[in-house]
Amino acid sequence: MRPVKQAGVISTHSVLYFAPAAASTGSGAALLLLHVSREGFFFISACMLTYAYADLRRTGLRRFYWRRFLSVGIPYLCWSVIYFLYGLPTSHYGSVTAAFMSLANIVAAGYFQLYFLLVIMQFYLVFPLVLMLLRRTRGHHGLVIAVAVLAQIAIAIGMHWRLFPREMVRFGQQDVISYPLYLIGGCVVAFHLDQVHAWVRAHARLIVAMTVAAALAAEGVYFLAAHGVTTILGSGSDPFQPSVIAFNVGAVTCGYLAGVALVQPRRSRQAKAVVRSGSENAYGIYLSHMLFIIMLTRLGWAKLSSVIPWPVLCLVTVAIVFALGVALTSFLARTPLAVPLTGRTQMPWRLQRFLTAHPAVLESAADHVEPVATSDVGYPSTVPRARCV
Repeated sequence: MRPVKQAGVISTHSVLYFAPAAASTGSGAALLLLHVSREGFFFISACMLTYAYADLRRTGLRRFYWRRFLSVGIPYLCWSVIYFLYGLPTSHYGSVTAAFMSLANIVAAGYFQLYFLLVIMQFYLVFPLVLMLLRRTRGHHGLVIAVAVLAQIAIAIGMHWRLFPREMVRFGQQDVISYPLYLIGGCVVAFHLDQVHAWVRAHARLIVAMTVAAALAAEGVYFLAAHGVTTILGSGSDPFQPSVIAFNVGAVTCGYLAGVALVQPRRSRQAKAVVRSGSENAYGIYLSHMLFIIMLTRLGWAKLSSVIPWPVLCLVTVAIVFALGVALTSFLARTPLAVPLTGRTQMPWRLQRFLTAHPAVLESAADHVEPVATSDVGYPSTVPRARCV
């Protein structure tokens, strides 16, 4: 699910940067659905965090927070500085003080996609309490989800209709309170992963059909607003509106089905290698992809929209940026900068060469240990448990 979701994040920013102004209605319709990559990010992070730390106790909190700081806090600070320095050539600060104020704003609010990590770090603070609640309500998780759904709808209405204080609406994207369904839902799914997995696979066609229907309904609301019929149900590509919640849930579930399909045993060795690489490098791709989008912008990439249909241009952009992200992350993961810049432990070059030359060794190891995803953000996507399957 991780590389699929990262492709969605890159797609969102590709449309924002390279879709021409004349195509604002079409690009807005695309963005309405592409915003689900953010909700997917939060769902996967909460689910894998709960799966890995289901037995977390008070005595383990210090280690928990230290690992979270290493895998999220340090990369967040490092990449905030990198993006600030990357933008200096085209920035015109009147003074050193103004430049430092800009850096402080980047750290406080998050640079483009980096605000995802601000939300996750807020969730880390309350995660032990959420875990305690879910343990005590183990037999009533359906009620927990129902409350989360109602809360999500109420928050979406409040955000979209500007019922909340202006500052709360302004910084809604960076506020953990804005995403209760996806964060709490991810935690609950981790408690019942086997049952959810079985149900989702058994109802795959129904899920896909309902997700398509939800997408069409959300787009219908969007075009009603775009043509001035009514904005009461939603308007623009604003992700904080009730019309997209059903689609978001369906799209995340379809992402899970895609992940299941990608790791089937019948897949070829090459396909498995591609999926493994995409998963291992997903965090680094997420952190670095705006470097390449900005680079393409400076090279005049957007001018190609005059000769290439903008949807095609954006798809090509996604492929290029994804490939460059894989290359950069793979390189950084084999240097002393692995942890601060990719959230991964460093892999020596010699080990990488050995695994490349002997892929059967890695496949054999994967077949004899139970993979545990530690989190969507930070550290390798899987680590072996001490207990063999």
